[in-house]
Amino acid sequence: MKLTVGLQRFHHSLVYLPALKDLVPCELVEALSSFLDFCYLVRRQDFDETTLQAVDTALATYHDRREFFRTSGVRPDGFSLPRQHSMCHYVRDIKQFGAPYGVCSSITESRHITAVKKPWRRSSRFEALGQMLLTNQRLDKLAAARADFEERGMLRPQYPTLPDKIISEDDAEEEEAIDSPRVEGSVVLARTRERSYPARPGELGNHIGVPQFTSLLQAYLRPLLRPQLR
Repeated sequence: MKLTVGLQRFHHSLVYLPALKDLVPCELVEALSSFLDFCYLVRRQDFDETTLQAVDTALATYHDRREFFRTSGVRPDGFSLPRQHSMCHYVRDIKQFGAPYGVCSSITESRHITAVKKPWRRSSRFEALGQMLLTNQRLDKLAAARADFEERGMLRPQYPTLPDKIISEDDAEEEEAIDSPRVEGSVVLARTRERSYPARPGELGNHIGVPQFTSLLQAYLRPLLRPQLR
């Protein structure tokens, strides 16, 4: 299924209801209509009492019309759906925290891709759980190693440093500014081992464009192998 965003969703909504008319029961069309009303109302950038009342009305209409799915046997046990349940809290949360415009609830799907789907594709598909856990463990270690190497000056930063967090006067007393640099980073594990890298540190340094790689490696390993020299 293709993901649609922005104006594409609006344009698609213009054809959903006409396309479904006379093809499905009218109760289903009314349920979809009220659901779309709710979705587009809560995507507004500003709200007033009239808009919030319209959100409540659209939600109540949807809850009434969706009973068709229960009576027709599609959902005989009810509607235990977390995202639909969260619709009941929108008006309260908008009053407390402001408009949710731009808030995306798909972060769990994003993490599912990096933590499950991609490691699964790299596995042999046979008893893949252990392989997937090992892949995630290696990714974490690679990320930690790179951060340590960058901090020691052994590698150039992969991503530009982000500006320090701006603290407003209202929350300055509650939260302290972050002293360390902030960066966005990610590690992508290769599907297969790269076979063209030299095995010797000196040759490897020339290959990756870091002539001082040998001395940097020695400086890193010396305190680890001989801690008494620290």
